[in-house]
Amino acid sequence: MTAVQQDLDQLSINTMRTLAIDAVQAANSGHPGAPLGASPMAYVLWQRFLRHNPRNPEWPGRDRFVLSAGHASMLIYSLLHLTGYDMPLEDIKRFRQWGSKTPGHPEFFHTKGLDATTGPLGQGAAMTVGMALAEAHLAARYNRAGFPIFNNYTYGLLGDGDLQEGVNHEAAALAGHLKLGKLIWLHDDNQVQLDTATAKAESEDVAERYRAYGWQVLRVQDGNDLTEIENAIRQAQLNTEQPTLIQVRTVIGFGSPRAGTSKAHGEPLGEEGVAATKKALGWNYPPFTVPDEVRAHMDARERGAAWEAEWQALLDRYRAEYPDLAAEVDALLARRLPENLAEALPSFEVGGKAIATRNASGEVINALAKVVPGLMGGSADLSGSTKTTIKDGGELLPGSYEGRNVYFGVREFGMAAAGNGLALYGGLRPLVGTFLVFADYLKPAFRLSALQFQPVTYVLTHDSIGLGEDGPTHQPIEQLAMLRAVPGARVIRPADANETAAAWQMALEYGKGPTALALSRQDLPVLPRNHAGVRKGAYVVRDPQDGPAQVILIATGSEVSLALDAAEALAGEGIRARVVSMPCIEVFREQDAGYRDSVLTPGVKRVAIEAASPLPWYEWVGTDGAVIGMTTFGASAPARVLFEKFGFTVPNVVKVVKGVL
Repeated sequence: MTAVQQDLDQLSINTMRTLAIDAVQAANSGHPGAPLGASPMAYVLWQRFLRHNPRNPEWPGRDRFVLSAGHASMLIYSLLHLTGYDMPLEDIKRFRQWGSKTPGHPEFFHTKGLDATTGPLGQGAAMTVGMALAEAHLAARYNRAGFPIFNNYTYGLLGDGDLQEGVNHEAAALAGHLKLGKLIWLHDDNQVQLDTATAKAESEDVAERYRAYGWQVLRVQDGNDLTEIENAIRQAQLNTEQPTLIQVRTVIGFGSPRAGTSKAHGEPLGEEGVAATKKALGWNYPPFTVPDEVRAHMDARERGAAWEAEWQALLDRYRAEYPDLAAEVDALLARRLPENLAEALPSFEVGGKAIATRNASGEVINALAKVVPGLMGGSADLSGSTKTTIKDGGELLPGSYEGRNVYFGVREFGMAAAGNGLALYGGLRPLVGTFLVFADYLKPAFRLSALQFQPVTYVLTHDSIGLGEDGPTHQPIEQLAMLRAVPGARVIRPADANETAAAWQMALEYGKGPTALALSRQDLPVLPRNHAGVRKGAYVVRDPQDGPAQVILIATGSEVSLALDAAEALAGEGIRARVVSMPCIEVFREQDAGYRDSVLTPGVKRVAIEAASPLPWYEWVGTDGAVIGMTTFGASAPARVLFEKFGFTVPNVVKVVKGVL
């Protein structure tokens, strides 16, 4: 490498560094420490390895890069600006301001060129596991000799906090077990975190921990040595049997008066600190300057377009050679559902054998898997209970990635985060399953599913005290309210097998966020099919025949059958009751006022029934209605006993209705 090239490399790195500290200073808010220390490794990766196209950030053949240490967002914003993405310098100057493309932490769907939303530490890294798994799975299913359609690396840049988070342990163990050799993590090993030196918070041998997980661990002693960084990444790429962690020893806040201290982590350097840092870096330009030679050197648009054109030509030849496979690949990449999706759904006979909605879901999954090739996933060691197995889908195992059933182990959070990565990669429609009560363990990933508009389907079974003898540790109470509170997410609690089939169609068709299916362990009677009503979030199941309703019973899940029985009992006492099934509050809320009023007649008293926290239901019953719900934890006993003891009985519903009236 010539001296001129070395000078240009260093000038480019210092441009990244100074853009970051100028933006943080202008905002008087942000994290200058990590960009100052990690810019060299990010520069080497983006300039010498990363295959991407700034003109088409969503090019399917690109490498994936996730800045898991999302607080260092100015690092990636600088890269996006310098390599030619739609990231004007004006947005760099407006870092963390309303309406800019540079929010405080990277937000997928808000800023073009990002592969994930990051900031909650650990989750970015965990999502890269899903991305690498998606690449391996799709390559195994669709690549043919001479046609590596799916053939990319997945990179993550992590801080010490990422490595400390529990979800990182879960995801790293899964990645090592599955031998995801095209997953490469760069660890910004600066030995400092927000509060203090990492030595005051941990004493483990990080390298040995990852080796125990099955990772290759490499070491870069000097985070400013570009050749050492490059050699490590090349060595990582050569190992196709193991994911690689590259520990890069850096100095947080490099060049600043706060270098090497936690004070460099999350505070602007101040005007004097910025000036001192620029002096130490030998930077003699005004704020927000990009030298012309750096702009020309780092512009990736031409080479990115060439890479994409090469890949597109390969795909065109693949289409000619394997037209059927190519048609499937095209549909996957477009997330296009088959036109006959509704026809593929099983129908369940009214009056037939009662069936738990988890079992009905299992039947629906297997029916849909035949026409939706992107449907895949698994459970957190509960596939037998959640009924999430695709029976003819094969098993996805270490080194054998074609199967559609993933064994995530008891790693709920890691599973859900990987599910986000599977979805973000493109083409796949992941499902992840566990008991509803364990939504507590995966909630942060569910939130990121919504924040990133990712259509992950969460199969959450054992949805109430109706699971019975396992007792209050396994009986969800507040979880439905918690999930319903997440903006953009849908929670569907179907009343029977037919509603379950419709719920699955809704989940697959919803492209703006996750869907949580809350499903019963106990058998439920099959109700008359009203596919259209379910798809509107709520509909009338029963109306009185002898006049307008005096009361409306609103219920979900297993409690819809209870409401129907209670309506009959009320009729025997001369009280006219309408029964409404409301499997999805969020979808019903989206309907026009005319439809909502046709279901919940204005002025008619209402009683909601759900064996969970009553909080979500006051929106619908008002101050003059009532909610029969759970305000305590459950207990260990047979389901029928629990429903009786906690008031989910016909006599109690009748009593509450009379009180309301």
